[in-house]
Amino acid sequence: MGGSVKDVQSKAELDRVVASGAAVSVHFWASWCEASKPMDDVFSHLSTDFPHAHFLRVEAEEQPEISEAYAVSAVPYFVFFKDGKSVDTLEGANPSSLANKVAKVSGSVNPGEPAAPASLGMAAGPTILETVKEFAKENDTSKLKSQVQPGDALKKRLQELIDSHPVILFMKGNPEEPRCGFSQKVVDILKKEKVKFGSFDILADNEVREGLKKFSNWPTYPQLYSKGELLGGCDIVIAMHESGELQQVFKDHGIDTNASNEAKVSEPGSGKGGISDSTGLSSTLTSRIASLINSSPVMLFMKGKPDEPKCGFSRKVVEILQQEKVEFGSFDILSDEEIRQGLKVYSNWSSYPQLYIGAELIGGSDIVLEMQKSGELKKVLAEKGIGQKESFEDRLRKLISSSPVMLFMKGTPDAPRCGFSSKVVNALQEDGVSFGSFDILNDEEVRQGLKVFSNWPTFPQLYYKGELIGGCDIVMELRNNGELKSTLSE
Repeated sequence: MGGSVKDVQSKAELDRVVASGAAVSVHFWASWCEASKPMDDVFSHLSTDFPHAHFLRVEAEEQPEISEAYAVSAVPYFVFFKDGKSVDTLEGANPSSLANKVAKVSGSVNPGEPAAPASLGMAAGPTILETVKEFAKENDTSKLKSQVQPGDALKKRLQELIDSHPVILFMKGNPEEPRCGFSQKVVDILKKEKVKFGSFDILADNEVREGLKKFSNWPTYPQLYSKGELLGGCDIVIAMHESGELQQVFKDHGIDTNASNEAKVSEPGSGKGGISDSTGLSSTLTSRIASLINSSPVMLFMKGKPDEPKCGFSRKVVEILQQEKVEFGSFDILSDEEIRQGLKVYSNWSSYPQLYIGAELIGGSDIVLEMQKSGELKKVLAEKGIGQKESFEDRLRKLISSSPVMLFMKGTPDAPRCGFSSKVVNALQEDGVSFGSFDILNDEEVRQGLKVFSNWPTFPQLYYKGELIGGCDIVMELRNNGELKSTLSE
């Protein structure tokens, strides 16, 4: 051990360390994830503070067997072990929580002494001190004398960031490499407006990412500010640009809208989702990739297939799309190395999965997950005219409720195909009850599914206002008692 982080090369290697029963902290990371880098610095510092514990690092996409074993669907992600079993996890870039969880699982820094985590603040910066202070209090360690107010400090920092440039964009990624289609669009617009602007990658700093949402009372990214004033997100910026209002706002704020391109902003692609018109790919491959992207309104390029994902990140996006009840196409990039490598260049996005909606790149698993949590994903799908996939149960409910009185029968009222169905039709007609009907002989899926759905094994089945009344025997009993019409008109 001795205060160092070791890269894990196999699940067997990890299993051996865990089986030893020692305290083990594992950091799942990805080279493309900016947030992984600062968290790894904190993780490395913590390994020095707790030299008697094991600190392991797993490159999530390169070790799919390990990632799948611990349901890793986003990075950075941490799993903590003690006595040979997993005792805790942490998802996201939260240094204070990381230090707290490491300290709890690793115990004291020196055998026989209580933990003294004051130095952890040096590893992660001011945001960690409050958590460390509470942890020290819980463990009867020396109290921290300074009273830290991270809320005020963060507000000050956010305001300084907002005021750091006349025009500043808080985005996913940077102007040279936007990490979502919405950020790409705003970068494109600012370039068209010929405005110099600063940017801040919110993926690299979770404190700013979460804090700015509350500070600005705006839950999503990107966020564009001009002279300290929030203009809005992607939709608003697009609308302002198209109406000419954006240019007028810049002029009112005294911002030069005829600036030369000496502003340090990259040349983003002119296509959707950061796609460049000059990728260097062959025309054949470019055409093939474009055809795949456009093959479905919602298209997922993933490792494996929806029913057999080959990595936790792909599985997570599949689960999200299924939760949203969205029909989607997919392509297994493991089955075609040319597409796998070419799409990275075409989309200017270096990892998988990649989700496209309406041929526009949305992003990878972390972005899709955040969009689902914020409601932004549902909004984008609605804007693109993509509705939820109707489940079979939804279809049955819709059929049952298609008429106040609904009869599922064999045949039709004019030509019943069994005596029981004929009896129920006659009873309803003789009592003057209007009803809808469905011939279960024409749809085997409904015929079998409705038996399970209603927990009623035979036909006909009569429903009133979505509720099952029963079959032939019950209907005839109600009619003989003079209760059929009243039951179906309550």
